[in-house]
Amino acid sequence: QVQLVESGGALVQAGGSLRLSCEASGRTFSRYAMGWFRQAPGKEREFVAAIAWNGYKTYGADSVKGRFTITRDNDKNTVHLQMSSLKPEDTAVYFCAARLSSRPWVGITNEQEYDSWGQGSQVTVSS
Repeated sequence: QVQLVESGGALVQAGGSLRLSCEASGRTFSRYAMGWFRQAPGKEREFVAAIAWNGYKTYGADSVKGRFTITRDNDKNTVHLQMSSLKPEDTAVYFCAARLSSRPWVGITNEQEYDSWGQGSQVTVSS
C-alpha cells in the first residue's frame, strides 16, 4: 500500500479557485488509480473525481464536471485536484485515495474499492 498526504486546503471565497495536492510515498504509485472524495459536515463521504494509473482516463462527479480537474505526475508521486468556480456547497474535507489499477474501472466511484486513504484536507468556501 501507499501512504497519502493531502495539502492545499484553505478558506476561499465563492467563485475562487484552489488546488489540492496529494503526495504518495513508496515506489508503486503508478500501480494505482487515484481518486478524490469529500465529506461535508453531517453528510456521507462522496466521490469527486478519479484518474487512471497512466493519467489517460479521468472521471468526475456531475456536481464538479467543468469546474474540477484531476491530474497526476507519476514522476513526483503526486495527484492534484484543481478546483475553480467554487461554491459554498463544495465546503468539505477532501480525501485522496489509491485504488489498485488491476480493479475494473467501472467501480472507480466506489469508496469501498480504495486501498489507501489520506488524512483529509479542509476546504471552506465562503459566500
